[in-house]
Amino acid sequence: MTSAPLIRRAEPGDVPALVELVYGLAEYEKARRECTLTTEQLHTALFGPDPAVFAHVAVLGGAISGCAIWFLNFSTWDGVHGIYLEDLYVTPEARRGGLGRALLAALAQEARTHGYSRVSWSVLTWNTPSIGFYESLGARAQDDWVGYRLSGEALTALADTAAGATAG
Repeated sequence: MTSAPLIRRAEPGDVPALVELVYGLAEYEKARRECTLTTEQLHTALFGPDPAVFAHVAVLGGAISGCAIWFLNFSTWDGVHGIYLEDLYVTPEARRGGLGRALLAALAQEARTHGYSRVSWSVLTWNTPSIGFYESLGARAQDDWVGYRLSGEALTALADTAAGATAG
């Protein structure tokens, strides 16, 4: 008999497992080479003096088998925070057991408890299994919006143009 999954907030001892899950997600998303996260970085982000990132874990049979890593955003239109889900990942062997749903339910509860107006995330356009799963929960694509990212050399170049224009 399999034990029921436990969804809980991440604890400091969970960080190595969380890093493994992040790398598993990067592999799934065909971007493993782009992932450079270290245990130290994630530990500081989650449990340092000013945590700005939060996580829930799914524990199944005593092992961490999934995670939701998230942070707060703010809606100027609603005037309240929301949750931005950065990573949702369940190990292949634990999929189809309700862990993804349970992790998202925990975030929905977190939002409701704290008066946040939404839970948002992005999904790769080719990831049809995840899109189908999200839509089965009632989530809807934000088709009017296109995500943008400024990073690497472009970020550095733009930052260089502001060097004398802003006060620290």
